[in-house]
Amino acid sequence: MKKISFYLGLMLLFTSGYYTARCQSTTAIQKDTLPIRGFSIPAPMHSEVDSFVTFIREALVPRHVNTLILLVDYDYQYKSHPELVDSGAMSERDAKEIVEVCKKNGIRIIPEIDLLGHQSWAGHIGKLLEVYPQFDETPWISMPEKYVWPNPDNLYCKSYCPESPGLHEIVFSLIDELCDVFETNAFHAGMDEVFYIAMPKNPLDGGMDPSRVFADEVRRIDDHLRSEGREMWMWGDRFLDGKTTGLGEWEASMNNTYRAIDMVPNDIVICDWHYDSPAQTAVYFAMKGFHVVSCPFRDSQSGVDQVEDMYKFRQRSNQVMRDRYDGIVQTVWSKPAVFLKQYYEAQKSSLSPNKPSVVNCFEQVFDAIHQFQ
Repeated sequence: MKKISFYLGLMLLFTSGYYTARCQSTTAIQKDTLPIRGFSIPAPMHSEVDSFVTFIREALVPRHVNTLILLVDYDYQYKSHPELVDSGAMSERDAKEIVEVCKKNGIRIIPEIDLLGHQSWAGHIGKLLEVYPQFDETPWISMPEKYVWPNPDNLYCKSYCPESPGLHEIVFSLIDELCDVFETNAFHAGMDEVFYIAMPKNPLDGGMDPSRVFADEVRRIDDHLRSEGREMWMWGDRFLDGKTTGLGEWEASMNNTYRAIDMVPNDIVICDWHYDSPAQTAVYFAMKGFHVVSCPFRDSQSGVDQVEDMYKFRQRSNQVMRDRYDGIVQTVWSKPAVFLKQYYEAQKSSLSPNKPSVVNCFEQVFDAIHQFQ
């Protein structure tokens, strides 16, 4: 009984302190400058580059964005593997235009290719598995004519099989080419929302521990990047236990990959995304020794909460932990042409209550950041 009373007392102390902290005015947080003030968006197509460069100057620079993550995938005219280039992809000259404006304004570019998962979308298979079907983790699952979720195959996105011979020679050459053209020492490997991994019917990794397969692939990519003097970034959801945390199969793992967090080097920057609520899992990653950024998307209040939390984590931690809370990256998942159209239309009527949610979140997140600088 004494033990129960003791633990109840601790819980009351913790929760009362927590809610007091959450209800404090933002002005109670000390001024600070986040090391990373980021923006993540799919890379522009060739036809979109000029308007995207203008957006960088007009929207990102005034908000003091210093990190730009570009989800390139196969929308670049690769010279190392031209067979993997999607139609309408940006050229080397296009990439250099983006590099130039970012260099002038102190913005670090981090190109991204979705690795492991996200090798398909809806009913469309991605370029890697289209050209190299032998890399498919689930070749027996056909792409549907009409995609619906849920479906009998549990198909969200295809994965490649990380044990496939010849896979990494191709993938690493793409990574190196992108990092070279964008003149950067960092690369984002994606690796989020991996539903297909170590599938029993796969002859290469079937029956293996999913956490081991996931960790091995993370290490391979990180080892390659480190050998080139580059830093690895990735999404953090597969390192979270979806059942224990209650976060489920989207924001966390329900196929046991979460155990991989103790099998990989912690020199990786974790992008901790939560789109509809400010889950405070950044603390978990920091306690595991990782540098971490919080990543909102469409819910403005959640985005502002994540900004406040990041400042509070930095303010209330010792120096060792403080230095791991790196900042905020606002995410956008529509093509630049779509987002830019929404953004500029919203500027014409800045008081409109009907702003697209992603635009509204983007604006409010950076307004909140500026309150503390």
